[in-house]
Amino acid sequence: MRQRLTIILTFVVIIGLLVILNTLTFVKKDKNEDLEINPNRSTYHSGPTGTRALHDFLNESGYKVMRWREPPEKLLSSSGRMVATFVVIGPVQVAFTEDEASALRQWVAQGGRFVLIDRWPDSQMLPKSNGWGVKWREFGFPNLDVNPADATQMTQTVSPVKPVQPTVLTRNVNSILPSRFASRLNVVAPDEENTEAPDKVRIVTPDVDEADEEAEDISRAPIVHMADYSGALLVDYSYGLGSIVVLSDPYIVANGGIRLNDNLQLALNTLSGPGGLIAFDEYHHGKGITQNAFAHYFAGTPVLAIAAQIVLLVLLILWTRGRRFARPLPSAGVDRRSSLEFVASMAELQERSRAFDLAIENIYTRTRRVLARHAGVDYNSSRSEIATRIAARSTIDRQKLETLMRQCEEAINGEPINWRQAIDLVRRLREVERDLGLRMRSRDVRQAAENI
Repeated sequence: MRQRLTIILTFVVIIGLLVILNTLTFVKKDKNEDLEINPNRSTYHSGPTGTRALHDFLNESGYKVMRWREPPEKLLSSSGRMVATFVVIGPVQVAFTEDEASALRQWVAQGGRFVLIDRWPDSQMLPKSNGWGVKWREFGFPNLDVNPADATQMTQTVSPVKPVQPTVLTRNVNSILPSRFASRLNVVAPDEENTEAPDKVRIVTPDVDEADEEAEDISRAPIVHMADYSGALLVDYSYGLGSIVVLSDPYIVANGGIRLNDNLQLALNTLSGPGGLIAFDEYHHGKGITQNAFAHYFAGTPVLAIAAQIVLLVLLILWTRGRRFARPLPSAGVDRRSSLEFVASMAELQERSRAFDLAIENIYTRTRRVLARHAGVDYNSSRSEIATRIAARSTIDRQKLETLMRQCEEAINGEPINWRQAIDLVRRLREVERDLGLRMRSRDVRQAAENI
């Protein structure tokens, strides 16, 4: 038990040291700076490039918001019907596949509202509507020296951008301050040969592709809400029964820039729209529920490292406990029977088999050994020599002792004997032991004490 307690205490101490070591390592890792060249736009991220401030503000202000952690195909299911606005803030960690982009376009065509906030959006995320499209061009690219937490660096040489016209998206917005890396959007008109009429447009219905069917619904061309001399920053246009909103600078809604000018108000106008549930895409930021939920929940903490090290330590202990580092030793055989039980069993067996000679042999062999030791001679000495020496050292008659020893040896060697004769011989042997004081030897005393 003491050995096991030592092992347990050692195990606890090692785990404590691992926890302390991993915690210290985690604190050092947390000091790494956020980089605009490799931003993390997740609503879980509280750094300057993240969007957690926007999500928490919407939630605390009474807006219905959620973090969407399933593939876009789920928007077409019953759970997707509750979503009014689907928001993707790029760049994402996991790229959209062609099937995912198609499912998202289908959801928008059925009446959904898609908000894309990215400097370099994927072209498949911005489908044309009746030939109208939106193109973008890069305006700048951040480097490793840019600190996204420093508003001065992020907005250097940038002038505030005012609304182009009063719209729902520009309500209560006087000016916004984008970053110097914001891209610009251009509205691309359809070719005249593909335009059937000024008031008719081609749209995508829920079941067919844009290029396959035409509908009688009227759609409008993309509308520019925020722009400067370099191009547009905020554009929206209809797609099927829904709409697509494009904002070309994530810095406006990021933790580091949302407090500047009227950036927050523009974000609220852009995301709230017609009301309803606002879903932020976290699936493409690596937070999908189809992956290991436990690992993602504790991502960025020392818990995963501690758990891995504990598992390794347990496996090491199990391996060492299962290995033999010395010669094999037989397991101790414990006789579960008492001495009296053994004697009773042997007596019953000998009585049933009428093996009186065996009973006498068990007792006489021990008595002869004791007599030889008491006489000071070898065990194999003759009966007469043993009897003579015993008689010389005691009051026992030599003749009687030699006769008793001869009768016992004859019974052992096959002389017919009954149970009465056997009992008589055993009684006489015990009397000899008693007279010589040989019955309670040190070994008998020890065995008797152990059986108590």
